[in-house]
Amino acid sequence: MTQPSTEQAPPDPRVGTLTAPVLTAMVVGTMIGAGVYSLPSSFAGSTGVYGALVAWAVAGGGMLALALVFQRLATVRPDLDSGIFAYAKAGFGDYVGFLSGFGYWTSACVANVTYWVLIASTVGTIAPVFGEGDTVAAFALGTVGIWVFHLIIQRGVRRATLINGLATVAKLVPLALFIVVIAFSGFSWNTFTDNLAGDPSLGSLGDQVRATMLVTVFVFIGIEGASVYSRWSKRRKDVGRATVLGFLSVLAIFVSVTMLSYGVLPRAELAELRQPSAAAVLEAAVGTWGAWAISIGLVVSVLGAYLAWSLLAVESLYMTARSGDAPRFLDHVSTRGVPTRALLATSLVTQLFLLIAMTAESAFDFSLELTSALAILPYLLTADFGLKVALGDRRIAGPLAAALVATVYALYLVYAMGATYVLLALIIYAPASAIYAYARRERGKRAFTLPEAVLCALATAGAVVGVIALAGGWVTL
Repeated sequence: MTQPSTEQAPPDPRVGTLTAPVLTAMVVGTMIGAGVYSLPSSFAGSTGVYGALVAWAVAGGGMLALALVFQRLATVRPDLDSGIFAYAKAGFGDYVGFLSGFGYWTSACVANVTYWVLIASTVGTIAPVFGEGDTVAAFALGTVGIWVFHLIIQRGVRRATLINGLATVAKLVPLALFIVVIAFSGFSWNTFTDNLAGDPSLGSLGDQVRATMLVTVFVFIGIEGASVYSRWSKRRKDVGRATVLGFLSVLAIFVSVTMLSYGVLPRAELAELRQPSAAAVLEAAVGTWGAWAISIGLVVSVLGAYLAWSLLAVESLYMTARSGDAPRFLDHVSTRGVPTRALLATSLVTQLFLLIAMTAESAFDFSLELTSALAILPYLLTADFGLKVALGDRRIAGPLAAALVATVYALYLVYAMGATYVLLALIIYAPASAIYAYARRERGKRAFTLPEAVLCALATAGAVVGVIALAGGWVTL
């Protein structure tokens, strides 16, 4: 493994202004987006109640451990800003840090695609021209949305975070409505007990749990929201508090939406619902007005999540450039405090992935699973860095246990995502090495150390295998 980087980025002239409530809103706003509205169908297609309970226990426990790692690192390493990227760089060297930052950035761009696909699919229930988010009209809607939000963010990060905070509050209302209405008037205990076991065709309980993991990763992505924006915080300790509080809040919502849905419709019917499946579940419980309520809430939720994710993506790319590991032209900030070139790159790549998603068998499922696959490496590296820091201070057992659990969980996610998405992730990661090499040469630095060159060669070999697999039809989008 390469040695940690000792290079220090130049001081940022901007002063942190985000308070704990705003940071918490960033965490909640990034995690509550498209995913929560897809949970009923996504889970039912893979497992029954038993498997769902085990899946949420595994995912909840693993992500809580990761949240505690973020909380601990924010306290003991306040010198590291922009979390995901900075932790990998400090712990494992410049190249690994770049890959973590690049992977996180691209996962955010792909996540943004899911939002426009789901919005178009929602509108498609009353305007068939949008289909299930995979038509030409849906592509046009997403394109317009990408560039409208580009202009909003360009007007200033502080204004955008304020809008995100308001959207976070607004998006909680329909979810609260879903939970309360189903719990008190739409829930059938007999239906719930009939759904306890998954269909034998879904495989063993272990297989069923594994099949849900990319979905759980997707809905939890955003747990690092406060950490990524740590340099904007008024107090560093607020970063850790916001991460844990935001995580526990959304975990309760995710589990409630999933479990209550099993008490409304048989598992097989849940599995066949079009996305957003939460709208169909509430409609089955209370009638047409339920679907309308969820659909309106979804649009507000997704637009708010898109804004939050765009902010995180831009910040991640900017900080990578500012540290000297991405091309210099991306290290530019407007008079409004916006990294405009990083913003432009983010919007362009999101547009590209929107086009690619339109060619997939299921635009939504492809975007969801690829987002999760790209995010797993940054999470694994953060957990490993937390473990490395904790091993340096064995007097405190709690942080060591949390980092160990988070690391094991992240490794399980690599196993759960399977060879297909490992190869797809490598196809995206490997070419990024050329960007890194260019940035290093631009600054008169050596591109790779020997261990980094070996790592680059392995990633490239994996990407070549992935391309051959796609060309041969062994791997499909």
